[in-house]
Parts: sequence; C-alpha cells; structure tokens
Amino acid sequence: MATHVLHSKPKGHRRRITLDEDLPVDHRLSKVYRVGAGLMGLVLLAFGVLGLIDRIGFFDTRGDTVAGLNTNGALSILSIAVGLLLFVGMVIGGNTASTLNMALGVLFLLSGFVNLALLDTRYNFLAFRIQNVLFSFVVGVLLMTFGMYGRVSGGLPHDNPYWRARHPDRTS
Repeated sequence: MATHVLHSKPKGHRRRITLDEDLPVDHRLSKVYRVGAGLMGLVLLAFGVLGLIDRIGFFDTRGDTVAGLNTNGALSILSIAVGLLLFVGMVIGGNTASTLNMALGVLFLLSGFVNLALLDTRYNFLAFRIQNVLFSFVVGVLLMTFGMYGRVSGGLPHDNPYWRARHPDRTS
C-alpha cells in the first residue's frame, strides 16, 4: 500500500532527483546508452558528410538543403565532430556514454533555442532554418532520453514495486 503519501514530510525536506552512479560496467542498460549514442552519431555524421559533399561555403548564410535541413560548411563540420564524439561514447559505453548523451542532449536543446532566436538575423552563421531548430530539439530530447534511461530516479519510496524489483536484497 502506498502509505508514504499519507505521511507528512518535515518542512524544507524535498525529494531530489538523483543520478545513479553505481551501475556496473557490464550493466544491460549500457546497451541503451551505446545504441542511442551510435544512432544519433550516425545521423549527424551522415548529415555532415552529405553537407560537405555539396561544397558549400563555410559560413554561407544562405546554406544548401541536405536531407530536408539547411546546412553550410561550418554546420557540416560541427555535425561530423559531434557525430564522432557520440561514436567515441558508443565505444566506451557505460556511464560515460550515458553522461555524454545527457550533456550533448542539453547542448542540442540550448542550440535549438539560441538558433531559434537567431533565425533571420545576420548572426545566423550556421544557416539554421526552422527545420534545423526542430531537428535540434528532437535530437536533444532523444539524446537526453537515451542518456537518462535507467539512471535518473525521483527517489521511489521503498514500498514501491519498481523499487523492490530493482533492490531485491533490501526488501523485507
């Protein structure tokens, strides 16, 4: 029974979201982190390579369309670099891949907001369009989901069946 709901908490006591650092290196969730990093890395690497093949200017603000997204030389090289970084995370795996996925996911979300503000300005040196902003948001959320999966917890109470399933040795 969920009796934890009936108990009042002391004033100032909050549940904190925690990041599980105790996952073993060979934990089955490492596959999720690796697959997430690999898939997103492959997409970004393909986008970057296709953008470079078109030989567009490095900071060309008009850009060129590749796979439905606007790009230029700078965005293509940046996409290749991030894609390779995600592949490195995939090879390392474990908590490193998870943390890298989360960090890059946050950066993609921030990039989406920044580039949304820079649309149709002279400071749009990556030639972003609204499609790129939406792509950045989607990739950011996916990377964060892959990275946080199984590692982020809101502090389940000890009588919760999910907590019991994860900690069979601590149940009484």
